[in-house]
Amino acid sequence: MDERLNNLKKWLETEQGVINYDIELASGDASFRRYFRLIVDGKTTILMDAPPEHEDCVPYLNVAQAFRNRGLHVPQVHATNLKDGFLWLSDLGDQQYADVLNSETADSLYRDALDALFKLQTNKADTDELVLPEYDHALLWREMMLFEDWFLGKHLGQSLSEKETQQLHTVFEFLAQSALSQTQVWVHRDYHSRNLMAVNADNPGVLDFQDAVNGPITYDLVSLLRDCYVAWPLERVEAWVAKYYDLLISQDELKIPEYDIFLRWFDLMGVQRHLKAIGIFSRLNYRDGKPGYLADIPRTLNYVQWVCEKYPELSFLKTIVMEKIVPVLDPESGRVVQGI
Repeated sequence: MDERLNNLKKWLETEQGVINYDIELASGDASFRRYFRLIVDGKTTILMDAPPEHEDCVPYLNVAQAFRNRGLHVPQVHATNLKDGFLWLSDLGDQQYADVLNSETADSLYRDALDALFKLQTNKADTDELVLPEYDHALLWREMMLFEDWFLGKHLGQSLSEKETQQLHTVFEFLAQSALSQTQVWVHRDYHSRNLMAVNADNPGVLDFQDAVNGPITYDLVSLLRDCYVAWPLERVEAWVAKYYDLLISQDELKIPEYDIFLRWFDLMGVQRHLKAIGIFSRLNYRDGKPGYLADIPRTLNYVQWVCEKYPELSFLKTIVMEKIVPVLDPESGRVVQGI
């Protein structure tokens, strides 16, 4: 018996007056949230199930309105039940960017996604009242510690020496300072191919934005173009970065440096994000019983390796990757293939 689903149905029937309907699971995600597709007279909407003891719907509602004010295509809210953690939303369809991205469609889909990102970063609406949390030093650091604790420690069973820990933390600090030195803008924080929906009008539909912050200008850009779920040749990625850079420098109010500095920001921001993601994928396996994300670790680790080759400040991280990770990590499954 699914008690929460039963309570969701009771709320629909008794408080929203929905009688004749079908309901099916639309998706789960990496949190405690679930999404159901509600079908009434052939028309679909979405029901979010967010257990209040684990999830707070208020940030979702606040950020949705703020993003909509800036011109992004996010779900409309039809009804709310904050006490029980239920939201009734418009349906942006079931076609993720991840389902339709290929070498032929990528330029068009990414153009739309970058246009939407540009709106997020530059369309300061007169109605903006929301103050987003800061992507501060403490948060950047906590995220990178997920790599040390959940990936190196829990997944690989690695125990670093005191000297090695200090060296790794020096890398973390270098990455944090790079992020904090960037122009600060609104950041979606999970702007990638599984949270962007390919839609016919006002593409893309944007999902999973409730954790938005005020932070580094390259964060969402690297989330999109060095996606943990899809990889492109380096030359193609940097061509997209250059096009977006040209958009940004057209805005006089933004403090955008020379392109080589911007690309450095992008590279280093990617390492910070990818270390976090590798830690989260490991945590999802061990804490939440979601092993499927382990297979995304090798792709994500490849990004870290690429950037470590470019920057001498990352030489110790490169050593960790090449000596402690690559020899024991299966390049397909992300699982450990031999003892340390």
